[in-house]
Amino acid sequence: MGDRDDLKAHFLEGMSRAAASVSVVTTDGPAGRGGVTVSAMTSISADGDAPTMLTCLNASASALPQILENGCFCINVLRTGQTDISDVFSSRRPPPGGDKFNAVEVTTMATGAPVLSEALVSFDCTLISADRHGTHHICIGAVEAVRVAPEGDPLLYGMRQYLRAEAHEGEDGA
Repeated sequence: MGDRDDLKAHFLEGMSRAAASVSVVTTDGPAGRGGVTVSAMTSISADGDAPTMLTCLNASASALPQILENGCFCINVLRTGQTDISDVFSSRRPPPGGDKFNAVEVTTMATGAPVLSEALVSFDCTLISADRHGTHHICIGAVEAVRVAPEGDPLLYGMRQYLRAEAHEGEDGA
């Protein structure tokens, strides 16, 4: 048992050093409106009938049953300066007036899932599969609509804290 515990501790420490963008995944529909902060989201492919993305949600996330029943979600990538929004949707900070959505302005696109008006980019998705693996559900969505802000920098999370992206002259990325 000790080897597995050591492996888990090393894994968690290692993952804390991998910076990731911070997103709020939202949904609305017959099961109600919900949202949760995540750092686990990525594109899968731009090809096929529609681009596809995935996000991983803890099985205990309050928004997960709503996403599964509503059949849609929107991945809202936060920008620097939106740590308060992240903290509200991650339940680190109490929601204003008892409702997380009081902390943001929202609109909707194709699926009806809430789109955070001030997000850096929002990917509105129809849920095409959700498979549980361990403590998390891997939710895959077909992108129905995208809203991109004209400017801004992504809010990042790594080393167990919020980070800011910094561009370096002469460096052109990965």
